[in-house]
Amino acid sequence: MTRTVAVAGLGAIGLPLARALDGGIDGLQLVAVAARDLTKARANLAGFRNPPALMNFADLADADIVVEAVPAALFERVALPAIEAGRIFVPCSVGALLPRLHLVKRAQQTGARIIVPTGALLGLDAVRAVAEGRIDSIEMETRKPPASLIGAPYLRKHGYDMLDVTMPLRVFSGNARDAALGFPANVNVAAALALAGIGPVRTKVEIWADPGLTRNVHIIRVEAEAARFTMRIENEPSEDNPRTGKITPLSVVACLRGLVSPLKVGS
Repeated sequence: MTRTVAVAGLGAIGLPLARALDGGIDGLQLVAVAARDLTKARANLAGFRNPPALMNFADLADADIVVEAVPAALFERVALPAIEAGRIFVPCSVGALLPRLHLVKRAQQTGARIIVPTGALLGLDAVRAVAEGRIDSIEMETRKPPASLIGAPYLRKHGYDMLDVTMPLRVFSGNARDAALGFPANVNVAAALALAGIGPVRTKVEIWADPGLTRNVHIIRVEAEAARFTMRIENEPSEDNPRTGKITPLSVVACLRGLVSPLKVGS
């Protein structure tokens, strides 16, 4: 059975994903996309073998699977119709989901499923596994080139100027919930980690601006009853949006394959 897919957003995540689907993935068919800039969207779709319909955000809920890859401010315009329609909803703006966990309860009522892709993180399978037992602590340290943090509400509020950073600077220390509110375009990884493990309040997060880096670096430390482990990943930033790693759209493709493949490796 082929499942239809709609993609909201044609940026650093949505456009590579749409191209991969247009190139052909068994069991999946791209039928619709939505974007804020319709002129740019039409230009991006011009080279597609089977151009999808260009719709408004709400109408994407006609597809079996709705992938959200828009700025966090537009999250609900995609999420609410998909969940109300009982669809499979795949959010890339996981940081926007974190303060809206009532949507999970609504999905339970409508029959929708919310499936969070791994994104720029690694080891979520291991975190989910140890979460079946006792987890004592989860800590995440994120280090990024200063330019990729420009525009974060937390930095504006506290007067940080990323153009002035000449050496590694810790710009945030707190929990995943506050990190998601202060850095909505930067800490989707922390939000996914919190959802997989011990929640947004107990998950501790540090964010560093490091001018010596060209990659986005995430280090996760987990102390649990069943295991203790440390993970480190260095993601190459997207040329189109340095806030997003190149691995992120690949992760969404892998997530969608897992929904239809006869063999699925990992949870």
